[in-house]
Amino acid sequence: MRIEEHVYKNLLQVPSGFVVTYGELAKSVGLKNGQRLIGKIMKNNPFPVIVPCHRVIKSNGNIGGYAYGVDIKKNLLLNEGIKINKNKIIDFGKIKFKF
Repeated sequence: MRIEEHVYKNLLQVPSGFVVTYGELAKSVGLKNGQRLIGKIMKNNPFPVIVPCHRVIKSNGNIGGYAYGVDIKKNLLLNEGIKINKNKIIDFGKIKFKF
């Protein structure tokens, strides 16, 4: 199985209303300091409706980038009940998914 497939499979475990950091997702597939690679994999996600790459955020709680634009990512997160202020997740610790 390719690394992308492992990443997408793990990301499917993150339920609606929760987020995971690029770093934690990298660690979940055995990548140390693989945040940038995770970002590239998310950018090239061929199934964004199925594999919820919008739930991957920066370790400081900022929502980060999104292939379809930050406003789309923000709206997707808001629609899942995640509270955001100035592109930063509110109550980040409470909704951070752990593998």
